[in-house]
Amino acid sequence: MQRKVFGLLGLIFLICFVGACATTPAGQPDMSKFTAPVIKLEMFEVPQYDGYWFYGKDVKPTKGDPGDRGAPLPLSFLFSINNPNPYPITLEGITFTVAFDKDFDVVTINNSDTYQIPANSTDQVRLVSMITAQSARLSLLATAGFKLKAKNMDVWSALEKWWKGVPDLSVPVSVKEGAFTFKVGKDVKVIPFKADLP
Repeated sequence: MQRKVFGLLGLIFLICFVGACATTPAGQPDMSKFTAPVIKLEMFEVPQYDGYWFYGKDVKPTKGDPGDRGAPLPLSFLFSINNPNPYPITLEGITFTVAFDKDFDVVTINNSDTYQIPANSTDQVRLVSMITAQSARLSLLATAGFKLKAKNMDVWSALEKWWKGVPDLSVPVSVKEGAFTFKVGKDVKVIPFKADLP
């Protein structure tokens, strides 16, 4: 009688174990209960500022080679990512476009570093990029002529306004067309993102 009881209990345990494995494979999270991570742009800054300047290729520099050269403008973004799920998720890529004055795209940032976000926790990711007055000038000349005219601006006045106003956020800075790519088990989830500063 005792063997039958143990045999019956063993059979019940086996059925429950197989049933659990059939619904959620071993080591795989239950994606039917996946909650999207919460992404916030916590901080934006210009970590080093060298003023606004530009010189053309006809100007002989004190040192180095001549050429169309413009002041650098480093851009630093600090994102917080909250994972509300009871299992870790992997951030596999971030891409977004930076715009000044909301309408003028100046650079697209792509990052494919991998970050593990633990279960039920918040982690931070910092991305740094840099543009120059020359790269922004070329972008404006190629894509934004009509937008500049609509705002009664020319390339030079826009560049000077941005280089002087972005560091203290007197010029609006936008993160747009953002995509944060997460991998959970074998599944990939892309979370859109955008933010305006200030």
